[in-house]
Amino acid sequence: MAHHFKEDDIDEFRECFYLFAREGTINKLEELSIIMRSLGMSPTITELKKYFSENNGKLHFPEFLKVMHNHCRVEKLPDEILAAFKANDRQHSGTIHSKHLKHLLQGWGENLNSKEVEQIFREANVYPNGKVNYDEFVKIACAPIPDYY
Repeated sequence: MAHHFKEDDIDEFRECFYLFAREGTINKLEELSIIMRSLGMSPTITELKKYFSENNGKLHFPEFLKVMHNHCRVEKLPDEILAAFKANDRQHSGTIHSKHLKHLLQGWGENLNSKEVEQIFREANVYPNGKVNYDEFVKIACAPIPDYY
């Protein structure tokens, strides 16, 4: 798996891994979560459990690199969302009207309800009748959610 990453990235992964895996092994979900989140990933609990089950409940550094490689391939969601916004931005303004964004959030994908959309808008400082910089919106909406174990 080392050939999938730059040497600097591997060094950063190794340093973070051994900060928590002093015995050379990670065997707790919380440890893996903290390590991956500190490296900028945002794995779900389901994904973390899957990574452990695929590795018999233990991760040594080579397995961790494989997990990071697989997760990096999965976690291209912000880029995909941004590309979709850009593809529909005929004026190349970098913005979308908040009413249109609300319509998209309520009618596509997970079909969020009004309260969920309002909460997202509050967190992202989106005004009901304004324009939204979709690049900034995607960064906020796709930011990792902290786990409090």
